[in-house]
Amino acid sequence: MLTSFAVAVVFLLLTIPLGLLRLGGLARLSLVAGTLAVLAGCFLAVPETHATAVLWSLSAEQVSWHLQAAAAWVLFWGALAALAAFLSPCRARRPGLWYAGAAVALLGSLGVAGLQEGIAFLIAWEFLSFGGAILLLADGAAPTERSGQSNLYMLALLEIGAVALLLCLLLLGGGNTQFSAWPQSWAAYGGSAFGIAVLFLIGFGAKLGVLPFYEWYPGAYGSGTGASGAILSGIVLNVAYFALGRSLLAWLPVSAATSTGILLVAVGSVSAILAILYAFQQNNWRRLLSFSTAENANLAIVALGAASLFRAEGFVDLSTLAWTVGLIHLGGHSLAKGSMMLAADRAADVQSDYRIAQSRLLALAPWTLGLGAALGAMSLAAMPPTAGFASEWYLFQTVFQDFHLQNTAARLALALGGAGLALTAAIALATMIKVFGIGLLGGRTEKMQKRPQGSWAVLFLGLLVLFYAVALPWTLHWLHFASWPADPAAVRAMTRGAFLVPLHFHFAFISPPLLLLVGLLLALLPLGLLAWSHRQQGCRTVPVWAHGLRQVPADNAVTALAFSNALRVFYSFVYRPKNQVQRAYQEREYFVRELHFNYSEAPFFGPWLFRPSVRLIQISADRIGLVLQNGSLNAYLAYIGIVLLLLFASVFFIG
Repeated sequence: MLTSFAVAVVFLLLTIPLGLLRLGGLARLSLVAGTLAVLAGCFLAVPETHATAVLWSLSAEQVSWHLQAAAAWVLFWGALAALAAFLSPCRARRPGLWYAGAAVALLGSLGVAGLQEGIAFLIAWEFLSFGGAILLLADGAAPTERSGQSNLYMLALLEIGAVALLLCLLLLGGGNTQFSAWPQSWAAYGGSAFGIAVLFLIGFGAKLGVLPFYEWYPGAYGSGTGASGAILSGIVLNVAYFALGRSLLAWLPVSAATSTGILLVAVGSVSAILAILYAFQQNNWRRLLSFSTAENANLAIVALGAASLFRAEGFVDLSTLAWTVGLIHLGGHSLAKGSMMLAADRAADVQSDYRIAQSRLLALAPWTLGLGAALGAMSLAAMPPTAGFASEWYLFQTVFQDFHLQNTAARLALALGGAGLALTAAIALATMIKVFGIGLLGGRTEKMQKRPQGSWAVLFLGLLVLFYAVALPWTLHWLHFASWPADPAAVRAMTRGAFLVPLHFHFAFISPPLLLLVGLLLALLPLGLLAWSHRQQGCRTVPVWAHGLRQVPADNAVTALAFSNALRVFYSFVYRPKNQVQRAYQEREYFVRELHFNYSEAPFFGPWLFRPSVRLIQISADRIGLVLQNGSLNAYLAYIGIVLLLLFASVFFIG
């Protein structure tokens, strides 16, 4: 296992100079080889992990790397989506730099998943952020100025999370930066332990899209290609969730688990609802799918909150169930979101942009694109028998077991969280119908000759979405935990033969393999009727119903705005929609030459949180600058002395 990961690191490190030297073909081969080595290592590590590698000594501390089963699980499925993105036709304007950025992101993912020392972990976390920024800048899928602003906005919010994690390191790792010592350090804070949990939620939530951080998603994803989105929504998101779960389940004192669990359920539910509401209004593939990524990440956070609540009252089996459900959900989400992101690239190949518009794409594309995208959209809409259906069914069954809890606030939180999950699932279904129905179906009158290439990768991930759910009864038992406060017997109790059960068979059960079999058998009925009708009457051509009109209008199509306008009006207090109509006249006002219509929704947190913060920083910088930049040499020497004292003090504190 360790040999596979060592080979992966060598190939990923080799990819960086090859990409910077613009040797795109060699960089791609090296990156694919490194990803395959990661997959091999994860496959060997998932059933059982015992090996630990000591990488180097940092002062008196040893930096070791150990991959737990949960980390191997999320890494494996995320790496599969990344592999499909690497093998797809590259749409980045600077392919070499893109491959280098992907290698940096994968190296950061390996570090976040396996490093067991705080300082090295923070370095890997920064690699994760920096690699994602390189990916988006190398794509060049948006104007340079807008792309730069989006990336700076993303990095600024991610650095807020990094500062929160740095504070956690100072508070828990002041005496010992090894993670094994952090549970004892955390327990010493007593009533202040909850505050450190909030810092961890801010730190990792900046990447997971917890409110208000999900607002960097549409701008950043919208400035890149779908392949970059597949990596950010897959392996990068997965390791961030694993890191958050490890901190709040393995290190957090039980005394603070109830308050932390309530916070996670509340924040996760609200974030998921807001994210999917904004996803439903988007008219751009990448922006819509980015909000969907934030929604699914927050569904997993709800599962993590349930795990914390059950752990607080000693229900280790239910806590294990909830944590495992979060892992299952993000594993399947990586594959489904990867297929849709790559389908977005294929749509852009035909349309030359990422607009969600009827474009005869499926009429031009091979069947592989339609089938793969359909399975990915079904999974994101939680339709059976796909991975998303299995994981969200598990999630509902987990929150339904709130009756075990004695704490009234905890029971109320899970009950309200279940209601939020229901609302989120309904809007997610409508969102996926929109992106697939309008983005891939229908057509325009003009003929579009360009055909999308590389759709086999979309089919590969789509079929994996189906395989993931069907094989889950037999693969789930790999998720055993050795060093965490979890019960391996609970993982085994989540399956019984070909059935998935939430610990107890009499409580609820489903069987994805049987659902697939029954679905295929039921499909024989309409196929048989279609064959019989074709034999009896042949192919008939009938006019399309067009709202009672005798002739079908040439541009009779449903737009993205028209499809989602009803919900836009109903939730106008959230969206605060704006419609702008501009007219250009010829001579007189009643001779309209041009008509431009633009619509938008206001960000929920931007006007009330981010913009005032920016103004405050600008005003403070202007005033402080007058004092600091006063031209006095003595003052400058004093500033340098103060900085040196602070550096020495921080070194003594950490030591």
